[in-house]
Amino acid sequence: MTTGYRRPIAIAALAATVLLVVPATAVHASPGPTPAATGNHTTAARLPRPTGPYAVGTEALHLTDRSRTDPWVPEAGPRELMVSLYYPARPGGRGATAPYMSTEEARLMLTAAGLGSASPTAVSSLRTHARTDAPTAPGRFPLVLLSPGFGNPRATLTSLAEDLASRGYVVASVDHAHESTGTALPDGRMLECAACDLVMAAPDEETVERLNATVSTGRGTDLSFVLGRLTGHHPAWRHARMIDPSRVAVAGHSIGGNAAASAMLADRRFDAGINLDGAFFAPIPATGLGGRPFLMLGTGTGHGPGGTDDTWDEAWQRLDGWKRWLTVEGAHHSTFTDVPFITERLGVPVDPAAPLSADRSARITRAYVAAFLDQHLRGRPRPLLDGPSPGNPEVVFQHP
Repeated sequence: MTTGYRRPIAIAALAATVLLVVPATAVHASPGPTPAATGNHTTAARLPRPTGPYAVGTEALHLTDRSRTDPWVPEAGPRELMVSLYYPARPGGRGATAPYMSTEEARLMLTAAGLGSASPTAVSSLRTHARTDAPTAPGRFPLVLLSPGFGNPRATLTSLAEDLASRGYVVASVDHAHESTGTALPDGRMLECAACDLVMAAPDEETVERLNATVSTGRGTDLSFVLGRLTGHHPAWRHARMIDPSRVAVAGHSIGGNAAASAMLADRRFDAGINLDGAFFAPIPATGLGGRPFLMLGTGTGHGPGGTDDTWDEAWQRLDGWKRWLTVEGAHHSTFTDVPFITERLGVPVDPAAPLSADRSARITRAYVAAFLDQHLRGRPRPLLDGPSPGNPEVVFQHP
């Protein structure tokens, strides 16, 4: 293992400060307020429109796993999770569009990212497309579980979740307790990132490695629990009848991508998985994933063959089913999330080392994630996965 890589990535990719990947000079160049702080927003205040034929509904769900004590704050008692459900809806719903996140969640996120001078409302007011109380579309649909990066609120995967729901997927986006800068619970409590503090205070490489693995495997257990509560005999969600439990995928960003593999290793109910630019801190074993398909989609700088993260080289050799390793030129670690839209909204300058625009970031992520899911949950072959395409010159197929 390349120890020169893993220590920085454990701190950068697992700490809350990775939330908004911006040039260092953008944070410290001027003591004055950002455009967002003054209200002079220069970019659209809405996420990109979903591309599928369905309208999108959404509902939040608070789940408690009473069989487990929270690993980060044991005195808090059982493990608690917040889940945002996105689902195909009938057109013309009268419900309001869902808020992106609460103002306090936005404040905590910006503070952790070193952007405390920016207005939290510039983020919390980002307009979404999913409507609350929207009537469900008829039929049964595949289920996709999403896990965000360490420190990142689940809201940072909203654009991807809305798009998948519009294409005919039920999506469950999970906030893992004490692993986000801020998770608001229905009773008014705010769970902050105790796990982030432990990672940042880790005294040595061995401790960091142990914490990395704990995050990934613990999230795998969280995701398996959520799956059970959505598809079991007494489901926790009122619209659970929409879900086809025979077609389930799990995907995540950063450590959430490693958690996707951990969930598949622990639970055969997950049929396919996706890692969006996450190191495999908890490695895939030599026995593989039982022949199930897996997509690795990451940055060209960090996650190419022989790159700074050698865990992808190891994982590639051990994946024993259908697999693809794709990298995106001009991308940064948070390209595969809503972070590019947030930084544009805040007026943060583009990093010249990662110039991919927010629009291209969303188009690429949505297209390749949806193609993978269509092919492996719906049995619809997608040529986009067969090799390079002129419409996506930034996407490089590794090991063709």
